Amino acid sequence: MTDHPKRDPGAQRPANQRGAARLAAVQALYQMDIGRTTLEDTLAQFGAFHLGREIEGEQYLPADADFFKQIVSGVAEYQLDIDPSVDKALAEGWPIERVDATLRAILRAAAFELLRRKDIPARVVITEYVDIARAFYEDDASGLVNAALDTIARSAGVDLA
Repeated sequence: MTDHPKRDPGAQRPANQRGAARLAAVQALYQMDIGRTTLEDTLAQFGAFHLGREIEGEQYLPADADFFKQIVSGVAEYQLDIDPSVDKALAEGWPIERVDATLRAILRAAAFELLRRKDIPARVVITEYVDIARAFYEDDASGLVNAALDTIARSAGVDLA
């Protein structure tokens, strides 16, 4: 008989915390884009007020704060590399600047992970951000996200297995 350690059913799994961090990163990138807030102000606001709390009736899941910061800071640092990759993956004549701000935030965050975080499986990244797109949109935006991220991953030589 094997002795298994007891698991706390209320404990958040790291994967859930990373998913929450991705969602919070998309929201932070949107805020930076639309509200023209600085990286420092956005990180401070989300760290202090959003991660793992209820705000205006919406529950924010506990998030991996370090992973959140890596995504948001990474997008800000590498945006000049990220945006052309996203542009190439989108339909001709639809550069990233013409895309809805929320979709732009999703694509930038995911592209950062695909291009700069080779330690995270591409399929995980794509699935997580397609799920985020589904949370924000009822139309075929999730299909656009899936196709664009698949193209970015293949262009970067990322293994999709």
